Amino acid sequence: MNMKLILTIATSLIATTVFAFDPPPVGSAAPDFSLSDAKGTTHSLSQYKGKYVVLEWFNPECPFVKKHYGGGNMQKLQDEYTGKGVVWLTIDSNAPGTEGNITPEQAHKITASWKTHQTALLLDSDGKAGRAYGAKNTPNMVIINPEGKIAYEGAIDSKATPNPADIPSSTNYVKAALDESLAGKPVATPQTKPYGCSVKYKSS
Repeated sequence: MNMKLILTIATSLIATTVFAFDPPPVGSAAPDFSLSDAKGTTHSLSQYKGKYVVLEWFNPECPFVKKHYGGGNMQKLQDEYTGKGVVWLTIDSNAPGTEGNITPEQAHKITASWKTHQTALLLDSDGKAGRAYGAKNTPNMVIINPEGKIAYEGAIDSKATPNPADIPSSTNYVKAALDESLAGKPVATPQTKPYGCSVKYKSS
């Protein structure tokens, strides 16, 4: 791993999560929110009640996010589960002027060039949605069931590294939780510790 990457990761991991709250407990009602996507269309969580919804916190500059997008792992998950009727909302809660904050134009370019398959890439520059979920890292994953309750919260997988080579040998918690939920089974591992770059919230 080269020094530039090490410094990038170290900088990204500096604690700026003081502005984040604790996540709502698994089994509790998922906080509603309304956010605009790259095209200016507003998406509210409440409009998707009755469906499974995945929330994925996002920072295109984060090495841990690039780990899952660089080789197509995240896109594959998005494609598989949106194809099964799951709503997948990718959320950027980084504040203007910080690493990872993107404009609508940049968001549109990212979804096109990275060939993503989420339902929408949502912009949360004031951090309200991120704080409501206590999202501290990118990626931070949440699964909401059709009743509007949190079924899973935490990491995407079991290996907290930025190395794409670790993906095949890791346990994908999101995939496991979705497969169990869609099969009508309880989620065996409903909460894990998320890893990645810190979400850079707007100071308040």
